[in-house]
This record gives sequence, C-alpha cells and structure tokens, in this order.
Amino acid sequence: MGFKNLKFPEGSTFLVTGGAGFIGSNLCEAILDLGYNVRCLDDLSTGKQENVNLLADRAGYSFIKGDIKDLDTCMKATEGVDYVLNEAAWGSVPRSIEMPLFYCQNNIAGTLNMMEASRQNGVKKFVYASSSSVYGDHPVLPKVEGQEGNLLSPYALTKRVDEEYAKLYTKLYGLDTYGLRYFNVFGRRQDPNGAYAAVIPKFIKQLLDGETPTINGDGKQSRDFTYVDNVIEANLKACLAPSEAAGNAFNVAYGGREYLIDIYYDLCKALDITREPNFGPDRAGDIKHSNADISKAKKMLGYDPDYDFAKGIALAIEWYKENL
Repeated sequence: MGFKNLKFPEGSTFLVTGGAGFIGSNLCEAILDLGYNVRCLDDLSTGKQENVNLLADRAGYSFIKGDIKDLDTCMKATEGVDYVLNEAAWGSVPRSIEMPLFYCQNNIAGTLNMMEASRQNGVKKFVYASSSSVYGDHPVLPKVEGQEGNLLSPYALTKRVDEEYAKLYTKLYGLDTYGLRYFNVFGRRQDPNGAYAAVIPKFIKQLLDGETPTINGDGKQSRDFTYVDNVIEANLKACLAPSEAAGNAFNVAYGGREYLIDIYYDLCKALDITREPNFGPDRAGDIKHSNADISKAKKMLGYDPDYDFAKGIALAIEWYKENL
C-alpha cells in the first residue's frame, strides 16, 4: 500500500520537471523522504520559488532553473539521471483554448525534448503526466483506457499527442515510457489563486476569505477527485514497473465520483460556513462527467491508492487552514 516503503537502487537520481509546481514539489519531497536524490527542473512560469525554497536545504536536492522547450537544457538536466518524472506542462482547459500555439510549444515540443534527452542519456524510466481530458466527449463511465472520444480542447490534444510520442519512443527506441492520466488531482500546495485555479483550493480560499464561490454550470458535473499522495504512488510505482508495461497510458485516480455541488456543501460544512454559491455559465471544453476505471494501473503498475476523497479532503482542508 502507498509509496513509503518503495525501494530503488541505492544512490538513485530522479529528475522531476515542473518540480516547483503543485504535483512536482510533492514528488520531490516524497523522493527525498525515501532517501534518494532529486534534481528539480522548472522555469518558474507556473511553479513557485517558495516550493524550491522549501526543499533547498535537503541533502540530495538540486534545482535547475530552465525550460523544457530548450533541448540543451533537457540534455544537461538528464545527465546521470535514472528516472524522469515529467510534470512540466501548462494546465487548464480554458487557458489552452485562448493560447493554442503556446500549449503546443510547451506541452508537446517540450515533452518531446524531454523524451529525446532521456533516450540519449540512457534514462531507465520516463514517466509523464497525461490527463483525463484525453477521453474527450466519450460518454461511457467509468473511463477505460482505449475508449477515447473526440477531444474538446488544445490542452487535451497536447496530452494525447504526448501519449502517441511516448508509445513510439518505447517501440522505436526502447525508452520505457509510462503515461499517467491524472483525474482532478488536489491536495497540499495546490495554488488557490488566479483565474485558472483548480476548483477545490479556489473554493476553500474563497470561503475562508468570506467570498461567495461561483460554480460553473449547474454543479451537477461529476469528477474523480484524486488526492496528491495517490499520484505520488502511481509515479513511483511506474518507475518500478516492468518493461512489459512500457508504452502504455494509465488512469490515475481513486475510482470514485463526486458531484461539484456536493463538494461545495461538504467544504462549507467542514469549515463551519453557511453560504449559498453563485452559479455561472458552463466552461468551454469541459467534460461533464469523469470517473476512472483504475484496474489497468492496478494490474500493470501495482497501483493501490490509499486515499479516498473523504480522507484526502480532510487533509487538504487542514493544510489550507494552516497555510492560507
């Protein structure tokens, strides 16, 4: 269960791209806690200096300020690295609709640079962040790998293309790649600020600040909200997975289904606040319902998530109360 007893060869070095971001910084911290070396690569465009500072004094941690859009930077960053966890990407479906060219450069070309550098430098495992958005408009629930619909945003397209490149890099070049389709990850250090902030930290901050959150749509959309420690487990277990599992993409979630309006009232209750939400228009490019079948990840990666929504949200609320 979990990741706290996982073992890697002594002296193993991990490169975490996007390591100053929400998921990346949690991965860096977890790997350091296990006693291995971490190199963090981030251009700090969406990652935070404070997440670097948090770990800067830890033995085995180093930080490179650099951009995955630059191949030379990727080549230097992957020298002597055993495992790459590629989290560097720009998120947000609505923002990708506004900035399609940038998303292509960053999320596709940048990820391809990382794969190529990893191949040339003999990296053992290349694990990368994909997304549940690749399921597009396919109506069937739960979402199962291999049953994808029409894509609804440039962001989703970038993740689908990354998966196809990864498949080729495994097949043509023998680089062991593992794609992780994250489903609505939440938890400590997720940024509650800005127009494109994720819904859970945004709601918590607004409620604590005395504001009235706005729910896009009717609140009846559902998501498989996934606590960040489950994501850490999936990444590390992918690094230990057999080569037979390489070239695949896997759903990374808990396998639950929460409705947005229910989450809103759960947060109000947990924070001892009574406040009705506002309702706004649906967001362009959004999937109405999303929950995951995680049997493939269980079978091929040994993924066995510890944190259901209730357990995860209690920990997240506690963290935000202390840190906002």
